[in-house]
Amino acid sequence: MDKLIDLGKYIEQGINVLEESLSGLWGAIDDVISWTVEFLNDTFLAIPFVVIIALVTFGAYYANAGKLAFKKEGLKKGAGLALFVVLGLLLIWAMGYWKEAIQTTTLVIVATIIALLFGIPLGIWAARSNTANAIIRPILDLMQTMPAFVYLIPAIFFFSVGNTPGVIATVIFSLPPAVRLTSLGIRNVPEDVIEAGHAFGATDKQILFKIQLPLAKTTILAGINQVILLALSMVVIASMVGAKGLGAIVYQGIQQNDIAKGFESGLGIVVLAIILDRITQAVAKK
Repeated sequence: MDKLIDLGKYIEQGINVLEESLSGLWGAIDDVISWTVEFLNDTFLAIPFVVIIALVTFGAYYANAGKLAFKKEGLKKGAGLALFVVLGLLLIWAMGYWKEAIQTTTLVIVATIIALLFGIPLGIWAARSNTANAIIRPILDLMQTMPAFVYLIPAIFFFSVGNTPGVIATVIFSLPPAVRLTSLGIRNVPEDVIEAGHAFGATDKQILFKIQLPLAKTTILAGINQVILLALSMVVIASMVGAKGLGAIVYQGIQQNDIAKGFESGLGIVVLAIILDRITQAVAKK
């Protein structure tokens, strides 16, 4: 059957125009992201793995125990997660995937930071403007329902292969929760609290930074948690466009039909996901 509307052709033409007219911008973005990822990789890999395990373990323990961290009560609250962190990271190191785990973590950190830099301001805008919310919501629906593999096509077109297209695809995939939950948290702030702020002469900026954002903090942190987990879930797909890390090992296992390699690297991703999830959840509860 002949096409009545060749929508894909128009999208392709639009992407071609963007690639040609903004080639300098794409090159600059590629340089910045590639340099950042490589710099963080080199920095983390230069630190002895024992030191990193100790720091992450203490961070997990402190996030769970809070103010009780240096008391007996805190030991009971934080010991379980701290023990899991130690055993999980030692397992990754013992399986020989420490370098790949660092590369995956770096990819997640960079993608999460970029997603939050765009997502939280967009969420604030959507919460404070019904018009902006009406425009942003269908775009977020499209981003969340579009198959993740589709994001790889323009990412490769603009940035070739490597870490940059993997980061860009991961940002697009993980951005919606940051926008939605930031907007939701601000909209759920009680109206009488905002009215009280206005009554005391607070400006719109003061209302936002001293009332709405502090009261929406728990919901925003839940959004950050979701962004991190979605970014981590993209590492295997991102490896198809040259992103390094555990996802690349999983992809190799699939290509080579190597069950051992696929299982071990997949287990490493699960360990990282649980650690990041539990730490961010503990921070949100505090």
